[in-house]
Amino acid sequence: MNEALKPDDVTQRSTPAPIEPAPVETRPPRRRRLFVWIAVVAALAAAGAFAWRKFEPIAPTTNREESSGRPAQPPQTVRVAPVVLGDMPLTIDALGTVTPFETVTIRTQIAGTLQNVGFTEGQTVKAGDFLAQIDPRPYEAALAQAKGQLAKDQALLGQAQSDLARYEQLNKQDSISKQQVDDQQALVAQDKAAIVTDQAQVKTAELNVAYTHIVSPVTGRVGLRLVDPGNYLQPSDATGIVVITQIDPISVVFTTPEDNLPRISARLNSGAKLKVTVLDRDNVNALATGVLTTFDSQIDVTTGTIKMRATFDNPNGVLFPQQFVNVRLLVDTMTGATLAPNAAIQLGASGNFVYLLNEDSTVSKRDVTTGPTDGKRTVTASGLKAGDKVVIDGVDRLRDGAKVTVVDNPPTPEAEAAAGQGQQPGLGGQAADPPASARRHRDQPGSQASGAADVCAAGLSAEAKAIYDAAAPEFAASADPRALVKAKVVDLVKAGAVQRDSARSSAMAAGGCLEQLSSAGGAPAQGTPQPPPAGASKQAAPQ
Repeated sequence: MNEALKPDDVTQRSTPAPIEPAPVETRPPRRRRLFVWIAVVAALAAAGAFAWRKFEPIAPTTNREESSGRPAQPPQTVRVAPVVLGDMPLTIDALGTVTPFETVTIRTQIAGTLQNVGFTEGQTVKAGDFLAQIDPRPYEAALAQAKGQLAKDQALLGQAQSDLARYEQLNKQDSISKQQVDDQQALVAQDKAAIVTDQAQVKTAELNVAYTHIVSPVTGRVGLRLVDPGNYLQPSDATGIVVITQIDPISVVFTTPEDNLPRISARLNSGAKLKVTVLDRDNVNALATGVLTTFDSQIDVTTGTIKMRATFDNPNGVLFPQQFVNVRLLVDTMTGATLAPNAAIQLGASGNFVYLLNEDSTVSKRDVTTGPTDGKRTVTASGLKAGDKVVIDGVDRLRDGAKVTVVDNPPTPEAEAAAGQGQQPGLGGQAADPPASARRHRDQPGSQASGAADVCAAGLSAEAKAIYDAAAPEFAASADPRALVKAKVVDLVKAGAVQRDSARSSAMAAGGCLEQLSSAGGAPAQGTPQPPPAGASKQAAPQ
């Protein structure tokens, strides 16, 4: 039944089918992977370049300009002032209150009806001047009664003394008893005591009558009348009739920290008269000049201050009681001091420094040690000498060794306002030419770069976009782009459009887009003519 197998069949059945090998990657997938890595590296490089442009300072440095082929920034325009020798007053500023030496509330010392007043509100009265009259009739009647009682007792005393003389004569003749004489002597003593009492009552009545006529106890200014004639007054009344305040002389009481007490006390103990100047609330106008009189006997532990009193002549009433004033106490004067303008003193990481003008129109950074100041000048203990010239305006953008252009006249408000629009102070208000790099970029077509700047600005935050929009019209033509952006940021912070805490980061973000706009020549402000490019003819129309 079974057929014999052929040799070929046996071979075919015994040999297993060959297994196909897995497909091996070819070269095209490897190339795609390489292309992916190249794309990733290129994207990272582009992101790094964008981040570098975004976070680097807005104002290009000298090295950047040199490496990019752009010319360096023009010399910074500055103003300078000389360092001089002079006297520096060592003063202490404090807050004080005008305090009169005497303030008297006129009150009645007896009860009665106010008949009339003898003053006008606001007038100046002298000690002893008539002020008010209380009805004196009840007290005049009491005075008459006291005088009558005194006369009666004086008559009884005379009678008792006559009887005593007769009794003593009879006693010598042994006609009356000794006891009767002693009784008469006691009666005479009683009458004498009654007379003393009567005399006291007469004086009391006279004093009450005097109290009905009220006079001023001090010299001073009369205030507003507190009661009208016809009212019944009593000594217990709290309001009184009127208040009189001494005006001339007058004092000012002020407080100063306890640390100043040793110097002040030493000067007073040496016999020096310390000058005190009183200024108005704005601390501008001097009202009066006086001398320091004394200070309190103890320090206030709650505030660490001590009260001091200065006395002033006040004939014209310039100082008024309870008036708030600023006090300037001259403790001593430093003579022959080296004085520098306050505007020249800058604070850095290593301390105070100034920019010193050199003969080659460059500036050098000079560390200084400062001393007392009077608001305009500062004593420099070291680092400067008389005759040195220091920069007082345009310090913010200077560096050690920088070239400067010195202008003599101070900037006017108009020039300061125009400085943010490409004008330089002291040049008659003419627009300053932008840097050559800005002119070169402006002359070249830059629609592509301008579009890139707009795309960049579209991705900014709201604050950074506000800074970009404010600075963009003037950025490319500005002589100092960094100062322009700073001015715009200050304005936006004042307007509330940019928060102070995030202003710096927003300005740096906007700066990256503004740099791209600068490459395109910028978008000049409407109505602002731009200077012609370098090499253009005078007849060429401004761009």
